[in-house]
Amino acid sequence: MNTKKLYRKPNDQMIAGVCSGLGDYLNLDTTIVRLIFVLLFFLGGNGILIYIILWIVMPVQPPYIEGEILDNKEKK
Repeated sequence: MNTKKLYRKPNDQMIAGVCSGLGDYLNLDTTIVRLIFVLLFFLGGNGILIYIILWIVMPVQPPYIEGEILDNKEKK
């Protein structure tokens, strides 16, 4: 059983890695997730609040997760 987990991605971040983690979890391009947060910010101001809450709540992705194969871009 392979379950996905929601993590902030420190290797692919602009501020805290929240958008890249959400994009990876939802199978969306990171740019689309970032644009959604920008639109939420300009359409009501809730985007920044949601981002900060996710920044606090989401754990940072560990460098190695047992049983998972890392993406090619994350391999060194």
